[in-house]
Amino acid sequence: MRASQRARGEDVALVDSLLSADERRRSSGVRFDELRAEQKQLGKLIPKASPDEKAELLKRAEQLKADVKAADAERDAADAETQELLLRLGNLVHPDVPVGGEEDFVTLETHGTIRDFGAEGFEPKDHLELGQLLGAIDVERGAKVSGSRFYFLTGVGALLELALVNAAIAQATAAGFTPMLTPALVRPGSMAGTGFLGQAAQDVYHLDKDDLYLVGTSEVPLAAYHMDEIIDADKLPLRYAGFSPCFRREAGSHGKDTRGIFRVHQFDKVEMFSYVAPEDSQAEHQRLLAWEKQWLESLELPFRVIDVASGDLGSSAARKFDCEAWIPTQGKYRELTSTSDCTEFQSRRLSIRVREKSGGGDAASGRATGGQVRPLATLNGTLCAVPRTIVAILENHQLADGSVRVPEVLRPYLGGREVLEPIAK
Repeated sequence: MRASQRARGEDVALVDSLLSADERRRSSGVRFDELRAEQKQLGKLIPKASPDEKAELLKRAEQLKADVKAADAERDAADAETQELLLRLGNLVHPDVPVGGEEDFVTLETHGTIRDFGAEGFEPKDHLELGQLLGAIDVERGAKVSGSRFYFLTGVGALLELALVNAAIAQATAAGFTPMLTPALVRPGSMAGTGFLGQAAQDVYHLDKDDLYLVGTSEVPLAAYHMDEIIDADKLPLRYAGFSPCFRREAGSHGKDTRGIFRVHQFDKVEMFSYVAPEDSQAEHQRLLAWEKQWLESLELPFRVIDVASGDLGSSAARKFDCEAWIPTQGKYRELTSTSDCTEFQSRRLSIRVREKSGGGDAASGRATGGQVRPLATLNGTLCAVPRTIVAILENHQLADGSVRVPEVLRPYLGGREVLEPIAK
């Protein structure tokens, strides 16, 4: 755990503080149990004692009462400190994760061909210019209504979002995911349990009056969906595809990606989420990545897959793969989708467990009985973060006159349109 914290660039001393607090929790618990046992024994002796002995025993009983109360308070305080420290600790980093910061990722593979616009005889326009030509994106009125990093999708822009969402849900459903429309507001326990009130807390919107949080991803309600439940092993894997609005402060991103809709405060997203047995999590991680690659290939986008470095994982992930699409006017790959193996980190915090088969069962219900109960593993994977996907589609599929070719996978959801035309040429 110390090595994991070090790899993340997090406080290594936190591990020792946690161990110390846990030792106090254990010792104070033992002390409480010993005092309670003595108190119970004394309660049995008092009725049988002689008058002289009874006075001494009653005096001791009063002292024990105070000691038990103090021990109980000490145990509760130590337990609260242990839990508070535990919630600050990130997940155990997978040993194969490259160590380092944001730029220390490892490229695993590349897909597609990057267009040579020079050879085609024109300079590519950026997504905002294209969006304005198409009557698809309005950031000026977005800023007027809501402030910076807000936007309207209008006309074919709105239709393009709906096409993307429907196509993504169709792919996920075909792969066996259950479609879900999830709440955008969650309680603190749901947010903390998924790991978004630690290092990511500054990026979260909180409604003080209601003590509710706006989610930055449907991963949060999907993870909390089975909170405080025990799931029979034969029900796994459970796979959900959630669609929801997402809200992010983008704290610390001042001056970054200020043009257009690449980095915004509100956007829609289709998110894959899996519950599996812990020993199956790495294989499931590869499956989620394969579904993300399938999606980006269907959109005919050039992209690469990277193994994210330890310092850029986020507290809940043991390992994370990003798919980054090529953005022509930026001349570089940018993150479009991401998939994380969170192992047992979220399930322990949310009290989600799996009951293993024990060989026996209840014939009436068909459920295993008496099997071992243990935490399961959770994984998440972005299938379609809408604004960034629109950015990649507009820029990579643009034509010289400002029109944009529609990838074949989206055409059935756009009334058969093959090209998005500028509203005024």
